[in-house]
Amino acid sequence: MAGRQSPPRRSAEYVWLITGTLSIITIVFSVVLALRHDDWSDYWLLAVLGLPFFVLLGMGSRYIQIRRHGVALGLIEIPIVIGFFFAPAVLVVAVTVTAMLIKELRLRAGVDKLAFNVARAGAGVATGGIVLEVLPEIHGTGPGTWLVLGVAATVTTLVTLLAMVALMATLQGVQAGLEMLRVAWPGLLAAEVCIVIGLVFIVALDATWWSAFLLFVLAGVLSLAYRSYSDFLRQHHTLAELYELANAVVESSQGVSLIDSLLVRARALMQAEYATFRLPESGRHPEVLLTSKVEAQGLLDLSRTPPELTRRATTERRSVAVGSRLDTDQDLLPALQEAGLKDCIVVPLRSGQAVIGTLEVINRLGDLKHFTTTDVRVVETIAAHAAAAVENSRLVERLRYDAYHDRLTSLPNRRRITDALTESVKIRTPGEVVAVILFDVDGLRDVNESMGHDAGDKLLTEVAVRLRKIAGAGALVGRIGGDEFVVTLRAESTEETVRLATEMREQLRGPMAVGTLTLDVDTAAGVAVQPDHGDDPDALLRRAELAANAAKALPYGVQLFHPALESRAVRRLGLAADLRRALDSGELEVHFQPKVTIQDRHLIGVECLARWQHPAHGEVSPEDFVAVAEHTGQLHRLTEVVLTAGLRHCREWADAGRPLSIAVNLSARTLLDPRFPDQVHELLKQYRVPPQQVTFEISEPSMLGEIERALPTLYRLRDLGVRLSVDDFGTGASSLSYLRQLPVHEVKIDDSFVQGMATDSGDLAIVRAVVGLSREFGLTVVAEGVESELTFDLLAEMGCEIGQGYFFSRPLPVERLNTWLSAQTEPEETPTGEVRRLRAVG
Repeated sequence: MAGRQSPPRRSAEYVWLITGTLSIITIVFSVVLALRHDDWSDYWLLAVLGLPFFVLLGMGSRYIQIRRHGVALGLIEIPIVIGFFFAPAVLVVAVTVTAMLIKELRLRAGVDKLAFNVARAGAGVATGGIVLEVLPEIHGTGPGTWLVLGVAATVTTLVTLLAMVALMATLQGVQAGLEMLRVAWPGLLAAEVCIVIGLVFIVALDATWWSAFLLFVLAGVLSLAYRSYSDFLRQHHTLAELYELANAVVESSQGVSLIDSLLVRARALMQAEYATFRLPESGRHPEVLLTSKVEAQGLLDLSRTPPELTRRATTERRSVAVGSRLDTDQDLLPALQEAGLKDCIVVPLRSGQAVIGTLEVINRLGDLKHFTTTDVRVVETIAAHAAAAVENSRLVERLRYDAYHDRLTSLPNRRRITDALTESVKIRTPGEVVAVILFDVDGLRDVNESMGHDAGDKLLTEVAVRLRKIAGAGALVGRIGGDEFVVTLRAESTEETVRLATEMREQLRGPMAVGTLTLDVDTAAGVAVQPDHGDDPDALLRRAELAANAAKALPYGVQLFHPALESRAVRRLGLAADLRRALDSGELEVHFQPKVTIQDRHLIGVECLARWQHPAHGEVSPEDFVAVAEHTGQLHRLTEVVLTAGLRHCREWADAGRPLSIAVNLSARTLLDPRFPDQVHELLKQYRVPPQQVTFEISEPSMLGEIERALPTLYRLRDLGVRLSVDDFGTGASSLSYLRQLPVHEVKIDDSFVQGMATDSGDLAIVRAVVGLSREFGLTVVAEGVESELTFDLLAEMGCEIGQGYFFSRPLPVERLNTWLSAQTEPEETPTGEVRRLRAVG
C-alpha cells in the first residue's frame, strides 16, 4: 500500500536566506557594540583565555531530532553569562563565533550547516549584547546583576531557538516549526540552569581569579556529566520506545496494520530516514515489501536497500551493518555509497533456523549522526518482536484457513461452503437461483483398496483441479466429504442448473492419471436450488446429497432433488430402530414364491423373500428395509432370519413328503464375511437339509467391484455343496464375462427382460442369447417375471429350464403356500422319485 508523499521540501537555497539575515544581524549588532566600547580590544587576552572554556562547554551538546534535522542543546550559556560580566559584548560575540566555527569544523559539517550555525550563534550573542546595553548598567555581583545577565543570556538562547524554528518552518513547513517549539522546552529549561551556574561562576571569579582553575575543571566535569546524562536519557528513551513497540505489535491486528505499527515506530525509534519490512513469497503467503519513510504519509511499496546487503543477511542468517561508524561488512560500503545512502542495518527475521524476511533501517537522520553497534542490537531486538508477530499472525491465519479448507485438496470445506451459502441466500436476485451441485465420485473405494490411499488421494486431488477449472470464475468449489465435491453458483433457472450439472459431469468423466494408471472415473451429480428446495444451507446440501445418491441409479447420472427423495430417506432413518426390534421379535415374515420347470411343469422349489408389515407405516418395501439393514449393520441378522425360516420349512416339507428346494438372496456384503460359510454349515446340520437343496442367489449389479474379494467365500459355499445362482443377470456392466470367474450353477434372467420379451424383439433376443450361452457353459437358466402364457411358451421353445413369476404364483406366506400346493399341484412319479406337478396354469 503506497502512501502519499509529503509536500516537497524547499530548496537548500532558503537556508542561505536565513543565514544571510542572521549574519547581517550579527555584523550590525557587533558594530554597534564595538562603537559603544572603544576599549574592547584591551580585553583580547581575556578572550583568548576564555576561548577553550567556550569550546569545551560548547562540545557537550545533546541532540534532539526533529524530522530530518538534529537540534543541539549544550552548556554554552555558562561561558556567555561569564563573558557578558567580564568582557565587552562584542568580544563575547567574537569568541562564541570562533568556538562554534571550531566545533563545526571538528564535526566536519557541510558548508550550509556550518554557515547557519555560526551565524545563528553570532546573532544570538549579539542580540543578547544589545539587550545588555539597553538594560541598566551592572555593578557588583548582587541580584540586580543576576537579573540583567539572566535576561541577556535568555534572549541569546531565544534568538538561537527562533532561528532554528524559522529554518524548520522555511524548509519543511509551519507544522515542523511548531513541532520544534514543542520539543525545545527541555533545552530552554537546561539553558536557564546553565545561566544560574554561570552566575555562580561569576561570584566565585569576582572573589578570586584563582577559582578559574577550579571552575575550568568543574566545567569539564559538567560537560562530561551532561553528555553522560544525555546518553542515559537516550537509553531510557530507547527502552521505553521498545516497550511501547512490543505492546503495539501485540495489540495490532495481523496484516498491514501490524506492519504499519511496527515500521513507523521502528523508524522513529532508530531516527532513520527509511524502515523497510520485507517478506519473500512463501507458499500461500504473497510477497510483502513495505517501507516507512520520514515525512511520508502511509507506507511505500519500495526499498532503497542495496540487494547485496539483503542477500548477505538472508544467506548468512546474520545482521549486516554498513556505515562509517560500523566496523562490519565494510566491503559492502561501495554498494551503499553507489545507492546514495549514508548507513544501513539489515537484520534477518528468524523463525527457528529459517529466515522468513528482513527488517531494514537506512540513513540515520542528521548530518552528524550515524548508526553505531548499539543501534544494531536495538534493531535486532525489534526484528525479534517482528518475527514473533509475523509467525503468530501466520499461525492464526493458518488455523483459520485449516478451519475452512480441506487439507488434501485445499478446497473450501463444508463449514466454508455453508457460510458462503448463508450469505448467498440472503441476496435474492430476480430471475436467478442459488444452485448447489453435489458430485459423488464413483470407484474411490476400489482405488483405495487396490492401489492404496495415496492413489485415492491423487485421484481426489485431480478431481478437485479439474472441477475448479470447469466450474467457472463465479462458482465456489468445495469438498464436503470423502468422495463428495460441491459447486455453488448463481444460475438463470433450475433447468439451466441441471444443464450445467450435466456438462460438468461429462467434462469430469475424462481419463485421470493416477500413478502409472489412467482411470476413467465416473460421478453422480445431485442438484438442489434455492428457493425451490429451501433457504437453509444445510438443507440444500443434504438435499443435493440425496439427489446424488439417487443419480447413481440413472444412466445419465444427474438428478434434480424432489421431495419424495427426502421423505424416503427420512422414512428409512426412522425404520432403523424398528427393524432391529422386528428382527428380534419375529415381526418379519418370510414369503415363498414357487419355481417351476418349464418343460414338464414340476414344482421344484421356492424362493424365500422377506416381508415386513410395519404397525405404523404399513407394508415396507424390501428395497427400503434391506437398504436400512445394510447401513445399520443388521444385514447379517436379516440374512440369518430368512435362511433359518427357509431351512425350517424345507425340513417340514421334506418330512411331509413334499421335498422342495429353497433359494435365498445374498448381498455382496454378506459374501465378504468369512464367517458366513461356517454359519451355513451349522444351520444345514441343525435342520438336516441336504446342501444341494439350498441355492444362494447373488445379484450381479451388487457384485461389481467386489468379485475378487467375494471369490473365497463363493468357493467355500460351493465346496459345502450348496448351489450358487447369478440373480438379475444382464443388468450388470460386465454381463457374461462373470460366468467364467464365478463358481455358479445357475443363471437367473432379470424380469425386466422376461416381461418384455413377448412384445419387444430386443428383450427377446437378449433372453435367447442368455439361454443359449448359459447352456454352452452348462448352467441352469431360470427366468423370473413370467406373467403370461405367451411368455411361458416362448421360454419353453428356446429351452429355458425353470420359470418363476405371477403366471404361477405370487410370493405367499407358508400357510397359503401349503394351501396352494394342495390345490394347484398333484403328485407325479418320476425316475428320481415323486414330485409335485401343476394341475393347471393360467
